[in-house]
Amino acid sequence: MWLLLAFIAVPLIEIALFIQVGGLIGLWPTLAIVILTALLGTWLLRMQGAAALADLRRSFSEVEDPSEPLAHGAMILFAGALLLTPGFFTDAVGFALLTPPVRRRIFIELRKRVHVARFEAGSQPRPDPQPDIIDADYEDLDASKNSSGKPSGWTRH
Repeated sequence: MWLLLAFIAVPLIEIALFIQVGGLIGLWPTLAIVILTALLGTWLLRMQGAAALADLRRSFSEVEDPSEPLAHGAMILFAGALLLTPGFFTDAVGFALLTPPVRRRIFIELRKRVHVARFEAGSQPRPDPQPDIIDADYEDLDASKNSSGKPSGWTRH
């Protein structure tokens, strides 16, 4: 239900803002602002995305919990989609998601609602499932010849 309301409300908000801003400053400045925010958002997205990817790699290399860098990366990706969508409301939400304090607060709220089961990688060696089984291919030498007695060309070597 919330998703349906968002799909209805966001375009209505965007249309209302376009009409209001366009009425105040005119058509061309309004379009220039929309294009400028898309370009600025793309540049910020590239910078923040590279930093988030570096944090994710660091968490993997130090064997830490990667949930926070993953969440930040997802929010940055969502912010990029919002910034590339024309509109003032989506740009405001996208720019807000690009600020680390906003992302951190959203992550804290999400962590309260989502419970993740964790496991620890142990240092115990994996047991061999069945050490007496050998996986192999075989070739029936009599079946490798066709009715003429010559090799068929379909045998494995």
